Amino acid sequence: MTAVAARPPLRRSPDVVLSGVAAALARHLDRPIGVVRLILAALALLGGAGILLYAWLWALVPRERPDAPVSRRVPVAALLLGAAALAALLLLGRELRYGLPFGGVESALLASAAIAWTLGVDARDPRHAGRAPLVRLLASGFLVVLGGALAALGFLTTLPGAAVLGLVDVLVGLAGFVVPVILDRAARRAEERAAAARREQRSEIAAHLHDSVLQTLAIIQNRAGAGSEVARIARAQERELRDWLFAGTDPFAGDLATELRTIARELELEHAVRIEVVAVGDVDEVESHAVAAAVREALVNAARHAGGEVTVYAEATPAAIEVFVRDRGPGFDPGAVPDGRLGIRESIVGRMARAGGTATVTSGEDGTEVHVRLPRRADGGAA
Repeated sequence: MTAVAARPPLRRSPDVVLSGVAAALARHLDRPIGVVRLILAALALLGGAGILLYAWLWALVPRERPDAPVSRRVPVAALLLGAAALAALLLLGRELRYGLPFGGVESALLASAAIAWTLGVDARDPRHAGRAPLVRLLASGFLVVLGGALAALGFLTTLPGAAVLGLVDVLVGLAGFVVPVILDRAARRAEERAAAARREQRSEIAAHLHDSVLQTLAIIQNRAGAGSEVARIARAQERELRDWLFAGTDPFAGDLATELRTIARELELEHAVRIEVVAVGDVDEVESHAVAAAVREALVNAARHAGGEVTVYAEATPAAIEVFVRDRGPGFDPGAVPDGRLGIRESIVGRMARAGGTATVTSGEDGTEVHVRLPRRADGGAA
């Protein structure tokens, strides 16, 4: 017995012509999409059955990726506006139907539909979102002009229906200018209130954790000692918790200070060292790469050979970017470093020289300090 091949599920694609109904039916029934569209068009002529079927499928058939925005290849709003302009041309004949100029009602409805489409559909369509405001402005202006013409026609020819329709068109056109602004402001205020609520909730969580978990981690570090495995794990957990609590509140996020804190976190997990990072000023991410690489080498040397407590102070001024790395190890003689050891000579001093800056190493019995300096151009960039 021949097995029947399973049909693909009835799902609408995010990339569609209008709604994706015809394409979904063609794929599900394994038929040419042109045939499916002809059948739907033929059914539309039978008392509107095809239109009802199409609308029913549009509303009930799910999409393949519900989270993906729908992109329509047909500019529906622009077509509605064009149809409204075409219907308005019928007003030139001044033919009457139920006391109203023929084409006036149709034109007003089509232009209003264009405005509604830009607000409800095109605003979320990545392909038409950029043009939606322009189409909405054109449709609103069209309604104001059409309404003014109808109102004038109604008063001049004593057609009350035309005058009323004209006033309604003017009001709808003005609403097309005003309502989007109101909706945009309401959306921004809602976002601000939601952001304020998130900040308040985060502050409450941070206060609670600061009084409990963070203090416990600090006590563990102090009791265990800076070089112990327990202290390093507690320090890493404290940093991760602080980064999570204060995400988005760091004024140096994405710049040199963040890079230095990331380097410190990694070295604390690998070596028996505790690194404190203090940053002052505003440092651009682009100009921090050479400095960050040199400081990383200095921190690696301090973690390997000194351990204990290491401090990093970074300062950005209009003239230069400066970073000081200081440890409290036994110290060494920089001039006595063998020629084969290129860590300080090339990775710190040489790197900064190639970047247009300077690096100096000062060491003594009370510890070692590495000073990295990178001048800034007049426009604020690195030299």
